[in-house]
Amino acid sequence: MTGSLEDRYIKLEFIRINYLPLPSERVPAGFLVSINVDSRRRWKSAVRVVSSDESKVLGDIVILSLREVPELLMEIRVCYELGQMLGNGEVVAKFETSWDELLDPRDEPFDISFPPVRGVYTSLTLKAAVLHPCDNQDSALLDSIVEGDIARDTDAGHERFATYVASETVSHLNDAVQHFQSVLNQCPVGHLDQAAALTNLGWARLQGYIRNDLQDIDFITSLFREALALRPRGHPDHPSSTYHLLKALIWRYSKENAAIYIHESAQLSCELLPLCPEGTFLRSIAAGANGVDYVICECNKLPIDASDEGIHLRRIVLELCPLGNQHRPSSLHELAQALEQRFQQRGSIDDLDECIQRRREAVSLCSEGHPERETYLNNLALSLRARFDNQGKSHDLNEAISLYEEALRLCPVGHEDRHFSLDNLGVALHTRYEQCGDINNIIRAISLHREALTLRPPGNPYRDYTLNNLVLALTRYGKWDSNEDLNEAIDLLRSTPQHNRDHPERHKYLFNLSSVLRSRFTQTQKHEDIEEAIRLCQESLETLPSLHPSRYFSYLQLQEAYLSRYRVQCKSTDLLLAIENFRLASRHPTQGFPQCIIEAYNWTIAGEQHGHGSALEAYSTFFELLDAHLTTRSSTTSRREAATAFNYARSLPVDAASCAIQRDNLRHAVELVEQGRGQQWSLASRLRTPLEDLQSANPNLAHKFSELSNCLDDAQGSTVSTDRAAADRVAVEYRRITTQWEAAVAEIRNLQGFSQFLLPPSYEDLQAAARYGPIIILVASKYSCSAIIVPTSGKPHHVPLPSITLADLMTLKDRFTRAIRDASRMNPAEMRTDLIVLLRIVWDEIMLPIVSVLENVLKLKHRSRIWLCPTAAFTSLPLHAAHPFQTRADRSKEPCLEDLYVCSYTPTLSALIRSRQMMKKRVTPSFVAIGQGQPGAGKGKALSAVDSELELVHKLVPTTANHTTISGDAATRAGALQALEGNTWVHLACHGKQDPTQPYNSHFVMRDEHLTLLDIMDRDIPHAEFAFLSACHTAVGDEETPDEVIHLAAGLQFSGFKSVVGMLWEVDDAVAKHVVHAFYTYLFHPKEVGVMDATKAAWALNRATHAVKTMVPLEQRIVFIHIGV
Repeated sequence: MTGSLEDRYIKLEFIRINYLPLPSERVPAGFLVSINVDSRRRWKSAVRVVSSDESKVLGDIVILSLREVPELLMEIRVCYELGQMLGNGEVVAKFETSWDELLDPRDEPFDISFPPVRGVYTSLTLKAAVLHPCDNQDSALLDSIVEGDIARDTDAGHERFATYVASETVSHLNDAVQHFQSVLNQCPVGHLDQAAALTNLGWARLQGYIRNDLQDIDFITSLFREALALRPRGHPDHPSSTYHLLKALIWRYSKENAAIYIHESAQLSCELLPLCPEGTFLRSIAAGANGVDYVICECNKLPIDASDEGIHLRRIVLELCPLGNQHRPSSLHELAQALEQRFQQRGSIDDLDECIQRRREAVSLCSEGHPERETYLNNLALSLRARFDNQGKSHDLNEAISLYEEALRLCPVGHEDRHFSLDNLGVALHTRYEQCGDINNIIRAISLHREALTLRPPGNPYRDYTLNNLVLALTRYGKWDSNEDLNEAIDLLRSTPQHNRDHPERHKYLFNLSSVLRSRFTQTQKHEDIEEAIRLCQESLETLPSLHPSRYFSYLQLQEAYLSRYRVQCKSTDLLLAIENFRLASRHPTQGFPQCIIEAYNWTIAGEQHGHGSALEAYSTFFELLDAHLTTRSSTTSRREAATAFNYARSLPVDAASCAIQRDNLRHAVELVEQGRGQQWSLASRLRTPLEDLQSANPNLAHKFSELSNCLDDAQGSTVSTDRAAADRVAVEYRRITTQWEAAVAEIRNLQGFSQFLLPPSYEDLQAAARYGPIIILVASKYSCSAIIVPTSGKPHHVPLPSITLADLMTLKDRFTRAIRDASRMNPAEMRTDLIVLLRIVWDEIMLPIVSVLENVLKLKHRSRIWLCPTAAFTSLPLHAAHPFQTRADRSKEPCLEDLYVCSYTPTLSALIRSRQMMKKRVTPSFVAIGQGQPGAGKGKALSAVDSELELVHKLVPTTANHTTISGDAATRAGALQALEGNTWVHLACHGKQDPTQPYNSHFVMRDEHLTLLDIMDRDIPHAEFAFLSACHTAVGDEETPDEVIHLAAGLQFSGFKSVVGMLWEVDDAVAKHVVHAFYTYLFHPKEVGVMDATKAAWALNRATHAVKTMVPLEQRIVFIHIGV
């Protein structure tokens, strides 16, 4: 460039900086570029946040007088404050050159390179242009270099600290500390620079602590705490102050290893990361190996802490590990461990559910080939087994076995962890053997335990555990196999270190050995075996505190041991001791419901077998535990699944009633049969309890209970998700609402007059069902068959049925099935001989003794109403159709049951009471007839008479009623549901299908989708009154739980229909029209009056079946039954 530049100006445009050099031991908040003008002035760019990018856009422009700035002295400075800056920052790079060298000749952007700093080659990209004086519009704004003592001391402190970092000379550190202390002394409380002064001093001292040159860590952390307090959330330097305190605590923990410091570090990390945007340098350092990453790893090394504080820490750590973070699987594992331990301590199923959710995620994050997958599979399986033990969900056990199988495949022969997978799978298979009795499970379990034992030689810390598992498996197998297995089991146990008196788990050895000795006693009758078995169990109890979970297993062994000795020696004290241990086991608070339910069931068996007076207590205990267990289930279908898991106990309601009858306690028999039967409906109906009385007593509490009941009803859902993780989340939410609901119930019971709210009803409560006629409960038990008549007032009456047994009833049921099937193939005019014989048996053996009491004891007038409440095998018989089929001497016919009385059925007494309570709310009647005679493809044959039946019904309904008809393409699932909800009277003509194994899938066949029982149950239609189900199989229950009375007619009654006509089996739709015509003719007579009274339905059906005798075959007449009011 030619000529002098002194009278000109230069314009510098800073475009970007490449590779910003940073201090080696401190995280700067920002950086700037400065140019010294003279000894008193300098220009500074704007402060920019330090990012982790290699290049940072600048955009600053400065115009300098070349007369005032004869040469270029440029510095890059880092600052440690984004707010008010203390001092001029720390110089990290310098560049000095003449203007001639810089500007010769440059028209495009160019780079200037700074001398390397710690191997970092920094450069600035800029443009430079020479301006004439007239071009200059604005000269640069310059800062004074002449600073006060605070700035000078701060800059000197930064300079001496940088020297200390490079030289590691303690005197340099002392100099830096002295300067920073001087600055702090000049910044009293309230000074704008106090937080920066505290931070600078703290950081310098922290580096001395890290390098063991200083030891005052308490003072250091107090400096950072004060600075953070002066920079609350929202302050631009709050993130950096949080980081400084975090760094001090991390270093303190690394040296002192006190958990309190890593706990606080985790909390600070959780607060810090959201304040550090991705891409900032502070984020990269804070989240790195010496920051949050270190905190996560150290927290995950801490011992399991199941306290609320410990679990809170685990949640914080997990929050630090979002999806994609390498530590998320291990953090999930640690949280799950703590939750599982808290479940073991407190028994909250919510903890176990969350544990399983966390472990599912950990498994999902460790795909095939991940080194930890086998561990996480085993852990998830272990938690599922724990939930199975607590809740008895068979799919949990099956899933656990599948996971163990996969874990074993990942541990081939020679793998160091194979012994764990072998033993775990063996235990799970043993458990499944106990559930389903498949001997292949126990055989394989023994094989797996034997292999595991070879991999755990003497001295292995897990050998005792495997020995115990093998012993238990051999003991179970030994019951079916030879005595050799039991002898081997005893020898194995006596050889274990647990045999020693000072072993911490000696109690397990004691009751395991006791179990094997008792099993051998049952085979050999050796007196010394049973004596030692009892002594060992008593000793185990002496070593355990009252709430130790293992006491439960000692109670189990003691009850078996005492019973075994009682069966041989017949000493009554042994029976008393056995019963007491049944009582203790079934109510032990450390065990889940399934275990306690099983023990209560075993107690009922022992009480019945040995005629002990505690049998009734055992039955009550069983029903209470089962009710509580079913309440924990979050869906209707899962409750039935839970109930069928105890399928072996399905006869207990009638067995309990039989037991009470034998003890001449008829009131309690009624209470027990009601408590034990229809639990599905009872549990569901609790959420739809009429609240008029409560509304009057406490409107706010009534509203609260109603709202929670609605939430709980909604939370139940109607299906079980195939996604196990989703199903677990639903269960957790269900239990959360259940806890609130139960608290509201407890609050209601504290009100005067409401102490029995939603508790099992007493006999006096149940007798309200007989207000308009006696209730006849037919009890079919393996111990006896009989009937209990609940009259309108007074005590119940017992009607023995000595000539019929449970086996007879099962045979009768099968004979009816064949007779009905055969009759359906006969000409209408043919005599139904087989069916007549069976109905005569029902009359002679069952109904005649009952009628005798009704006539002679209760003096019940003929044509009065009666309600039949059959149980167990009685539910499969057409009791209402009982008939003597005899002619008197005067050639008149002997009257049948329906000649004498108007018969109705009720699933339970409570169902009838509830329907009557809801009758108080009467609305203007509206009638809808729904028909589907042309279902979709594959849904059944066409019903040609449906349309004509709908037309017939339309003509018979009073003109005063609002009447609609839905048929053809309009008769869809959605259309039918809308019609059910919008009308008080319903006539439904279509195919009906009862699912005998999954009754909630029973359905009406619509045009598109099935209208299922679950669909109906989900609706709450309190204004509904009457439904006529002109569809097959709508009033017959399922095979597995007949006492639950789960069928379509009962579902409609539950949803709100107080009076329902249904069918027991298939009917010809053309023939059914005759009954329909006669029924509605009687029901609405006289039609002109227009009265629609649902309570007349039973009488109308009785009259209708009499009226069509000549037109409708016997089996097609008796198929219709009435349920409800």
